[in-house]
Amino acid sequence: MASGEGFLTDEQREVLKIASQNAETPLPSPRLSSSPKSPTSLLSDHQLKEPAGGKAPTCGVGVRHVRRSHSGKFVRVKKDGAGGKGTWGKLLDTDRESHIDRNDPNYDSGEEPYQLVGSTISDPLDEYKKAVVSIIEEYFSTSDVELAASDLKDLGSSEFHPYFIKRLVSIAMDRHDKEKEMASVLLSSLYADVISPNQIRDGFVMLLDAADDLAVDILDAVNILALFVARAVVDEILPPAFLTRAKKTLPESSKGYQVLQTAEKSYLSAPHHAELLERRWGGSIHVTVEEMKKKIADLLREYVESGDTFEACRCIRELGVSFFHHEVVKRALVLAMEIQAAELLMLKLLKEAAEEGLISSSQMVKGFARLAESLDDLALDIPSAKTLFLSIVPKAISEGWLDASFTKSSCEDGEGQSEEKRLRRYKEEVVTIIHEYFLSDDIPELIRSLEDLGLPEFNPIFLKKLVTLALDRKNREKEMASVLLSALHIEIFSTEDIVNGFVMLLESAEDTALDILDASTELALFLARAVIDDVLAPLNLDEIASKLSPNCSGSETIRMARSLITARHAGERLLRCWGGGTGWAVEDAKDKIMKLLEEYESGGVVAEACQCIRDLGMPFFNHEVVKKALVMAMEKKNDRMLDLLQVCFDEGLITINQMSKGFTRVKDGLDDLALDIPNAKDKFSFYMEYAQKKGWLLTSFGSSAMEAPQIVTAS
Repeated sequence: MASGEGFLTDEQREVLKIASQNAETPLPSPRLSSSPKSPTSLLSDHQLKEPAGGKAPTCGVGVRHVRRSHSGKFVRVKKDGAGGKGTWGKLLDTDRESHIDRNDPNYDSGEEPYQLVGSTISDPLDEYKKAVVSIIEEYFSTSDVELAASDLKDLGSSEFHPYFIKRLVSIAMDRHDKEKEMASVLLSSLYADVISPNQIRDGFVMLLDAADDLAVDILDAVNILALFVARAVVDEILPPAFLTRAKKTLPESSKGYQVLQTAEKSYLSAPHHAELLERRWGGSIHVTVEEMKKKIADLLREYVESGDTFEACRCIRELGVSFFHHEVVKRALVLAMEIQAAELLMLKLLKEAAEEGLISSSQMVKGFARLAESLDDLALDIPSAKTLFLSIVPKAISEGWLDASFTKSSCEDGEGQSEEKRLRRYKEEVVTIIHEYFLSDDIPELIRSLEDLGLPEFNPIFLKKLVTLALDRKNREKEMASVLLSALHIEIFSTEDIVNGFVMLLESAEDTALDILDASTELALFLARAVIDDVLAPLNLDEIASKLSPNCSGSETIRMARSLITARHAGERLLRCWGGGTGWAVEDAKDKIMKLLEEYESGGVVAEACQCIRDLGMPFFNHEVVKKALVMAMEKKNDRMLDLLQVCFDEGLITINQMSKGFTRVKDGLDDLALDIPNAKDKFSFYMEYAQKKGWLLTSFGSSAMEAPQIVTAS
């Protein structure tokens, strides 16, 4: 085939000839493009036909190579080219697949065709849970608290930290005591710095909710989890109020509820429970306080001998107890005072440790504060201790490794410091006394313990501690606290002590409300109950209010207490406000006392009558027994009642204060009694003298007894 044209038919050659002629002929303006036959329509009317044999033409000029230029002329363009002079470029060929070159400088990923690819959607929580497991396992292997804290920070997703708490404790529950102790130590270290208090709380709530499932896989899960909860309370990462709040959200039949009961009754209520809980998982990597102190003392003495600050810092870091670095500070300062040659070395070590961030600012201040508190004791061995300490403090502040918030005034006043120490010891003692009272319900023993302390000036602080501890307990303890206040008011507390104690309570009401739900309402009940029990007079509420800020929450609590007192049947309701216990109505108590005295008067046995008085369980109300016994003796003209009072006094069942209060109440009502019993005043004088001879009443009671009726008459 010499020429490609041999493939064309005559008809096709004719079409081609016409097309060529039209290419050389000027076309009319585009506005006249509505002519009967345009070139494109002409071409479309003459379809190319395949030659016989079914083969398509492979050469010659194809129709798709004829294009119209901007000038309106039809020109021949390059085959598959991007045009030529006066053309718009290559037409889009929709019959072929387009290919995108990713190496093209003008490549646009948006031109890529969409493709649906099946993939698994990752849940951030699932990823977090997987990551924390590896952190926990690594911590159990390395015992590195700092590394675990750093890894948890780097992980991010702080909103999921409650799951970390749950995972850490649940894994430790199924391990040895070593891991349990490590878990508790880690929680204490992460508290506030890495994990917020609310997240700690939420984590333990999740553990309590999962207690039923944990019990399936872990033997004694209830007891172990109770230990973790109690340990968290002792370590102060959970508030004591947590137990009360959590109980309200759990069914009583659930394992979680059992956990809280076990923690409260078996661990947190036991004497010296803090020490017992800290040593419960003994033999772990968490050495005892004594062992850690010995390690610190040894490394500091080695440092004195070697003078190698770098090595000493390394040893401090290896202790892995950043939360206990205040002990390093304290012991370093004591050594600086004991060994004069070591002073510069110790100060250099503390400065280096502070600059490296090894000992934090708070730990440094805490170490100095602890030493300041013990300066009086230290002065017995080192007479110049106070002077040396006062010289070190400004030096440390000026060099920048002790925060300026720790001022010299904190340790200048030795007398004030001694007072602070006495107060701290008093608080520790009374907390133990109150816990024992809640367990034993023994008011006389508690009063003896307070008298042994010999610090009546701190009575308001005792009241504050008593009510604060009761607020976070059950109704039984609240009732016991109110009963105790009545007894203390009669025995050893003055009204001023009670008033000042409630002022202290109300001043801290906002802080108390952070840990105890409905703290304001409960405090109002305590105030109102104190008025009903004659511990406070209604006017005392005005006195308390005058000592508070007008807009504080304490003022609102007093307003609430007033509304409770003025309500209908307030006495009966308030005596029953905590249900059960000894909180029955005054009328009920009076009826019971009257019945037991009538039975005794009609021939009853003294021992049985004493037992009935004891069974009342209201020692603060025994003045009512005295009053009714005296009135009955006057009415019946039967002095047998005096024998009963004698036995009650001899057995310690009715105290001298209760006797005095009962006689005083009779004395105050003598004018009314004289209407029914003409010789009531003579009888009362006889009974009073008899009681003084027997020792029931103080000899000074006679003068006050005679003066009081005159005052009443004059008014």
